[in-house]
Amino acid sequence: MPNSNSPDWFHQPGYKNLLVYRLATIIFDLTLEFCALFIQKTSRTFDQIVQAVRSGKQNIVEGSLEKSLKSYIKLVGVARASFEELLEDLKDFLRTKQLKLWDKSDSRVMQIRAIRITNSPNLPNSPNFPNLANWKSTPESFANLLITLIHLETYLLDQLLRSLEKKFITQGGYTENLFKKRLEYRNRSKPQIFRNENILSTSVIFSSHQQR
Repeated sequence: MPNSNSPDWFHQPGYKNLLVYRLATIIFDLTLEFCALFIQKTSRTFDQIVQAVRSGKQNIVEGSLEKSLKSYIKLVGVARASFEELLEDLKDFLRTKQLKLWDKSDSRVMQIRAIRITNSPNLPNSPNFPNLANWKSTPESFANLLITLIHLETYLLDQLLRSLEKKFITQGGYTENLFKKRLEYRNRSKPQIFRNENILSTSVIFSSHQQR
């Protein structure tokens, strides 16, 4: 995450360095490939899945570029909801095709989840990811690959939300901090205003005495 101590941390394109964004991009690419292979392009399901995965990724980007921390939190929440929608679509795919949803204790799921402790070159859109071609070889394994990655993504989004909410509670939002800066400016300006008013008042009194 960008340095939150910087006053312009929300302007920095730091989302590209977030694991939550990089994983969202991977899920996006793999989902499009999955749809091209196993979902009829003219179907409503195809559009729903593509829209959901796009919404998940893009709301992370849009949120990180918001000045308002409150808006950032809201858009990350939208991203999480979009990935949950995608998750349900994939589960429906497996169920309607009478394919198996792998249990979280399945050894294959554990292999996929192991990417949490690897470096970025080993993320699944990289040639270094072991047996990626095998994961994509059948609709069941490909769907379960995506489901496992989405579970990881929603976990990371929850972590990001908690971090942003804590920052909002302890440091305030954009509007609140802007108001504080306005008050600080007014307080700094008051002594000068008073001095100018006193000078003006003295000048008026002196001029009045001269006229007499």
